[in-house]
Formats: sequence, C-alpha cells, structure tokens
Amino acid sequence: MTTMNSIYVENEFSNLKKVIVAQSEFNFPLKTENTETEFLADSDMKNMAAVAGKSYAEAFPENNELWLQERKNLVNVLEKYGVEVLRPRLLTEYEKSITVDEGSSNFFIRDPFFTIGNYVIEGSLRFGHRRNEILPARKVITEQVYNSKVIYVSVPRPDISEGEHSEEGPFLEGGDILVYGKEIFVGNSGLASNHNGVMWLKHLLEPQGYHVTEVPLRHDVLHLDCAMSLVRDGLMIVSEEVFLKGVPEVFDSWDKIKVDAEQIKYLAINGLPINPEVYIADLAFKETIGNELEKRGIYVEYIDFHVSRSMGGSFRCSTQVLLRR
Repeated sequence: MTTMNSIYVENEFSNLKKVIVAQSEFNFPLKTENTETEFLADSDMKNMAAVAGKSYAEAFPENNELWLQERKNLVNVLEKYGVEVLRPRLLTEYEKSITVDEGSSNFFIRDPFFTIGNYVIEGSLRFGHRRNEILPARKVITEQVYNSKVIYVSVPRPDISEGEHSEEGPFLEGGDILVYGKEIFVGNSGLASNHNGVMWLKHLLEPQGYHVTEVPLRHDVLHLDCAMSLVRDGLMIVSEEVFLKGVPEVFDSWDKIKVDAEQIKYLAINGLPINPEVYIADLAFKETIGNELEKRGIYVEYIDFHVSRSMGGSFRCSTQVLLRR
C-alpha cells in the first residue's frame, strides 16, 4: 500500500527514493519527410526513411537487445541504492496501429509527465509520435497519485488549428523542467516546450509560491536537461554556450563543470543524481565529466548507455522521479 506523501520532488539531487524507469519501445513512422532529427548525433535514428514503419526491434535486433540490457543495468544500480523502481506497461497493438504514419514511442518517461513538489503534471508533447506516450504510464501514475496527498493535473491538449505542426501549443515536456526548491526552470529551444507552456505552468504554480523561469536555448538542443544537470547544491554540469540569455543568475556562484556544446548531441550532460554524493553517468564521459565529478568528491556509477543515447536520451530521460527529498 502506498503511503501518504509518497510523491514529492524537492530538487534534482536530494535522496532518490522512488522512480519510474522507461520501457524500450520505438516504432518508426511511415511518413518521414517532416521528421525532426537535428538534435540527434549520427545514429540509426537519423535515417528513418530506410526503416519506415518498422519497430526498432525489427530494424535493429542486436541493438535492441543491448537497449533492453541498458535499462536493466540502470534498474540494478538504482535498486542497489534502495530506490523503489516502477515500470510502465508496454504499448498495445491497437496503440501502435492508430499512429502508424507518425510512429509511436514508449522510451523516455521523463517527458510525458513530471513532478514538482507535490504536483504531478501530465505534459503536452510537441512530436506527434510521442503524444500518446503517457498512456502506458497512466496506471502506474494513478496508483501512486490516488494513494498520496498530491495535486494531479494535465496541460491542455495542443492547439492544431494551423495543422499538425502548429506552434501554438501549449507544449510542456518533462525534459525541459528542472526543479530547485521553489525555483523552476523551463527550457525553450523551439523543439519541445514553448512559451505558452511556460505561461500555463506559471499560472498553476506561482500562486503557490513557486517562481517559474523560461530558459531560451539554441534550436539544436532538445531539452534543458541536455544542457544542464544539477549535481548537488552548488555544483552543476553545463554547456554555457547554448543558453541564449545566459545560465540563470541563481547559479552564478555555483561550481560549474563545463561541457562543449557538441557533446550535447551525445547526451553527455543527461546524467542522474541518486543523492548529493552519487551520480550516474555513461562511461563514455569519464574523461570529460566523470573525473571532474570525482575530483569534487562525487562517487560516479558508470553504465554503458550508448544505445539509449543514440535514440536521443540518457539517464534522466529514461527516468521519472516520484520521490526525492
């Protein structure tokens, strides 16, 4: 039985106690002419026309097995530290069939919803193939929410009056949301969350004492958590050059591990703190990030996550925190 107050996210780095870890499902679209892949590094995902209509498992069976193992390895590390791990269900055949043209995904649980304090908020996703991604997680969410003292709301469905690529939104994705107490930061690169999404979040949270800051990013950055990671109070990993108006001032005095913007496409910054002393990172970034964290007294748990990263997300993208305080 879930206990009261078992959902709460204080910030990005307090003790992680409960998390949802994503499944590993992706179905390539039949129509690929308008597929946005600018934010990806060179990978199998860049040439979608060659695998149109196939599942990732069908198109790349060997990589798919590695992908599944990566997520299992992540679960093992989380459970090693006593973190309760929940999983969404898989997509049904019907769910996959109704979005054949756009494709479908069930692979990065960070974006379809997010948790701020005691608010659980279902997002509004920009990419068509991701708009039903909340459904496999819905039962997990409601089982947790209905047994907790939390506020459970949803961003309005995006406006499509100007067509399927309408910019009106509102769009609001969990990868763009970073929590630092009552300070909430929302990235906006034009690829995911947008200004109307930020305004909706402001209207919801600011009467409750939160301060929501919109953070403009370069157009080739998918989400804010690809450009900035809060490791512990006073320490962050960041690529400063992709912030169009600079890194938010509240972080001016923080110690910064600086990463070149080119590394964003490889998800170098998208690690996951387990607590202020332990951080999960990919072994590929031991020299550029891991060693710097270790110099600052952080113990780094390394996991090879190269297949997940080739899909456009890493450790933070693959997890949705429900309890961190």
